[in-house]
Amino acid sequence: MSEAIVTVDIGGTHARFAIAGVESGRVVSLGEETTLHTSDHASFQTAWQDFARQQGGSLPRAVAIAIAGPTRGEIIRFTNNPWIIRPALIGEKLGVDRHILVNDFEAVGHAVAQADVGYFEQLCGPDEPLPETGTISIIGPGTGLGVAHVWRDGGAYRVQATEGGHIDFAPLDSIEDAILARLRKRHRRVSIERIVSGPGIVDIYETLAALEGRAVTPLDDKAIWTNALGGEDSLAAAAVDRFCLSLGSVSGDLALAQGASGVVIAGGLGLRIRDSLVRSGFPERFVEKGRFEGFMSALPVKLITHPQPGLFGAAAAFARQYA
Repeated sequence: MSEAIVTVDIGGTHARFAIAGVESGRVVSLGEETTLHTSDHASFQTAWQDFARQQGGSLPRAVAIAIAGPTRGEIIRFTNNPWIIRPALIGEKLGVDRHILVNDFEAVGHAVAQADVGYFEQLCGPDEPLPETGTISIIGPGTGLGVAHVWRDGGAYRVQATEGGHIDFAPLDSIEDAILARLRKRHRRVSIERIVSGPGIVDIYETLAALEGRAVTPLDDKAIWTNALGGEDSLAAAAVDRFCLSLGSVSGDLALAQGASGVVIAGGLGLRIRDSLVRSGFPERFVEKGRFEGFMSALPVKLITHPQPGLFGAAAAFARQYA
């Protein structure tokens, strides 16, 4: 018989809540999501109480929480909202008997491990399911660049969150040389996250403009992504294509480093650029690894399309811990 739990995914702007069912170490159901604005609530506890009211006044006495940031320490603070979480007081403050606290990208790793095959869309490589054994590399461009891997051995698996988004950026052509040179004026060391993340599109866009001798109105990353995907700005569209090229190279590098037998692109940004990924040169850049091109071309590369991988993955982490 399944157990009902609350699953929560907390970011800087939104906190998402749902009721999940878990059984025998797996998620068996995920209810409708409720999204609350963090700015509308003084604390996580008051947001929790708001969700409880929306659910009729009571909640299950177990919770899985995914947060956008480190989960260690006596006090957890968020970058873009005033909330703090004291892990030792979660039970007392929320009225729960059991809880788990995981990094949001660790939750995505659990989602990759447990989501149904129908939630994975083919990007490149052999059109076959992700392997049941070996390592699956997970790369998630968003506000930053999330990197994790899942090791699977039949029905068993382990998730390892990493800081792989902070490895050095390696340019492969003159345009990437120019992007790197631009970034080095502001940063002593340039990591792949500076380019292959949502905000990175600004430096790509402005570098392309400079190379063409164009004077452009400064835009933030949201505007550039919107203009590019809406077909309103050819330079923005070229920046997205260049972003996808770099993401292909980075994903291939990480797959090599982790000894992957499959790769998953995750995150909301990945879903937004799903069409661009295939037609931009991402597949070619992923494979172009010199003597290892044959090895790379044999790896299935997927896009996870689950609508709420953070909520699903947090619940999966709870299910695994308390199975």
